[in-house]
Amino acid sequence: MKKISAPLKDAAITVSLLFLCFILCLLIQNAFGAYTLIPAVFILGSFLTSLITDGYICGFVSAIASVFIFDFAFELPYFQLNFTITDNLVTAVIMIIISFVTCTLTTKLKKQEAVRAESEKEKMRADLLRAISHDLRTPLTTIYGASSALLENDRELSPQQKKKMLESIREDADWLTRMVENLLSITRLDGKNVKLLKTSTVLDEFVDAALIKFHKRYPEQEVTVNLPDEFITIEMDALLVEQVVINILENAVYHAKGMTILCLKAFTVPGKVVFEITDDGCGLEKDRLKHIFKGYYNNTEDLPSDSRRSNAGIGLRVCSAIIRAHGGTIEAANLKSKGAVFRFALNTEEEAHE
Repeated sequence: MKKISAPLKDAAITVSLLFLCFILCLLIQNAFGAYTLIPAVFILGSFLTSLITDGYICGFVSAIASVFIFDFAFELPYFQLNFTITDNLVTAVIMIIISFVTCTLTTKLKKQEAVRAESEKEKMRADLLRAISHDLRTPLTTIYGASSALLENDRELSPQQKKKMLESIREDADWLTRMVENLLSITRLDGKNVKLLKTSTVLDEFVDAALIKFHKRYPEQEVTVNLPDEFITIEMDALLVEQVVINILENAVYHAKGMTILCLKAFTVPGKVVFEITDDGCGLEKDRLKHIFKGYYNNTEDLPSDSRRSNAGIGLRVCSAIIRAHGGTIEAANLKSKGAVFRFALNTEEEAHE
């Protein structure tokens, strides 16, 4: 379907720009009598067509059509095609040459931009994999060491030591599971053909489901909830957006040192539902704010000491990818009083349909 829609869109743009140029030239001819401006208007139309559409075809079609329209409607003799007149022929050749050069330049620029964007994406992926490679070794080493100790020294270990090792294995296995979930989400959302399983989701039910999953991992952490009284539905992939809420809450648990209050708030603005997760902890470092949603650091030593446990770096990158895939926005900032706020906005169901 996409292969068909793209050429149709380019054709519609080409026809629309030709029609606008024709109307503008009629206004110039009748209101100002400035005939010399008419070729410039058609050249501008061909330039814009080449700039907006893909490839060479639409630009060339626009240029050739402009030549015929100009000669037929705005050159003597009117309503006749006559390229035997020197002025008409020279004007036609100039318009075609300018359009050809424009098409060539704009196509090259688009290709260069696509190559640059792909290069940046590959660099980001390489940095991301480099950053997590060290993180994966730590829990795997712990699991291997604890399981080996249990197998080789079973009789020498006390029940308390065995329990502590088993808890460590379970904790690291849980961390690895969440890391894999986040990496799979990144792979899915970074693809060209992102398919979100959007359904109509009630706000209250969505928040309850996210908090139930969060409290299974952190039963002792209280979360203050503030939701609007009205009935609100959002068209979204609920499982992915739940992951956003859980990742941000988890990030606060591990990094908001001194936190006593963790709050999840949702409110509406025209056409959107805004989620805010705030804490009264130590806040975010200014250097970290610059790349907080990129999900990687230049060196693993740059990571916070407990980030391997919280999965925060990868998790926040996942949050950004999920919200952007939904057409929403996400940001992080420090509060003026104390602590930090993570805020993201999604379209309401009515806005999404429009």
